[in-house]
Amino acid sequence: MGAIARNIANNITTSGVFTSSAIANSSVTGITVLANASDGITFISSQTASNSASISFTSGLTSTYKAYKFVFVNMHHRTDVTDAKFQVSTDGGSNYGVAITSSYFTAYHHEGDSYSGLTYDTGNDAAQSTSFVNIADNTSSDADMSYSGSLILFNPSSTTYVKHFIIRLCNGASNPMPYDSLSAGYVNTTSAVNAIRFQSESGNIDGKIYMYGIK
Repeated sequence: MGAIARNIANNITTSGVFTSSAIANSSVTGITVLANASDGITFISSQTASNSASISFTSGLTSTYKAYKFVFVNMHHRTDVTDAKFQVSTDGGSNYGVAITSSYFTAYHHEGDSYSGLTYDTGNDAAQSTSFVNIADNTSSDADMSYSGSLILFNPSSTTYVKHFIIRLCNGASNPMPYDSLSAGYVNTTSAVNAIRFQSESGNIDGKIYMYGIK
């Protein structure tokens, strides 16, 4: 026990704080969460869709964090050739329909290597749209046509600035081939955004969405 005690003592400063070498994968077991983690990202909640019309987060979007990240895992549409969409709310989810302007790029590569490309997709961007805005194009009901990725919404509680967002997804589409979709834009309001909804253009969805706060 003497050697163990000396080792502990050598890894504590005179002010009683553990040194950086005191905490490592080999020295800590059974801990799943460390407070004030250096990456500044905190899990808030998750929701699972099982043949559901939509997934909505109507709480948690507060001034606590300056950005919120939504991670999509195997989102799957029950209807063939439908787009994945989102909208936000300024009244806690009672209404969705805030003006959004966005851009949309897609890279794609056919499974048979017969064609590929990189394009700006005018059919999926938005110009002051108050409808649900596209985040993934041409998803289908096949098992290999789900989508995964993330959406980051910046400073939704601001009452000074518009609300920027960046979306990056990989989704399987008809033909078959993967799409690497990149969308960015802003919610054109200076009101605080406090709810967000994800749904299909038509039909129900499966999958899971995780919500994180970023300091």
